[in-house]
Amino acid sequence: MKKDRIVTEPRVYLVGRQQIDENMLHAFLDDEGMRFETDTEVPAEILAEVAGRTCYMSFGKGRKTNAEYLDRIISSHHGSVLEHAVWNFLITGVSRSLTHELIRHRIGVSYSQLSQRYVDESQARYVVPPLYREQPELYERWLGAVESAHTAYEELVKATEPCVAEMHPELSPTDRRKLVRQSARSVLPNACETKIFISANARALRHFFEMRGSAHADAEIRELAIAMFRIMKEEAPNIFADLNVVLEEGTESIRVVHSKV
Repeated sequence: MKKDRIVTEPRVYLVGRQQIDENMLHAFLDDEGMRFETDTEVPAEILAEVAGRTCYMSFGKGRKTNAEYLDRIISSHHGSVLEHAVWNFLITGVSRSLTHELIRHRIGVSYSQLSQRYVDESQARYVVPPLYREQPELYERWLGAVESAHTAYEELVKATEPCVAEMHPELSPTDRRKLVRQSARSVLPNACETKIFISANARALRHFFEMRGSAHADAEIRELAIAMFRIMKEEAPNIFADLNVVLEEGTESIRVVHSKV
């Protein structure tokens, strides 16, 4: 199997973020006879602050900076305010094994994943588990198993195509291909690479980083959590201020000050 079909790390693309409709926000403030200024230019941080201040109609009162305001929100575990801040990601270079765990995070998160029923996996890539990257002998055994499964998939597709054509002449070419691939994919391993589109709010992301960025989490999903976290730490520093990547016994993990916000 060619080296370019072996994957050793995830790739994270932040493809979407919110915008503020300043005219409508100012119209609301004018109608309520209130003024509001903030020192952040990050739309998600502004929206979280506006949502929080709406609860108490505290615009123009109390804490002056967005960082101070969100620190109070987070330290007091007023996490619902963070659900108004949403981002969109495209993730590649992760295994089906990883996404089996990832999609357990359902509250505040939406997914759209590559379909093995429609996509031809004859050119599929495979993700090496972190442990095997460091062990040449185990890596070779893993590679052999992956190559065997991939060959079996290709052979099954080739053998199943005429069978399906004979059994179901009424089906369109697209439906015949789908039937062939959905059957043959059963032999593909969990290491098969997938691509997944994710939309998540800030509260859900904090929970994901805390759970899957832990030193006790699966190694591959921890790598993804850390990669996403590093992007979000720059994207919205005030929302993720109390989270940091630390090195524990040679392993990177995410440490959270205010747990379960």
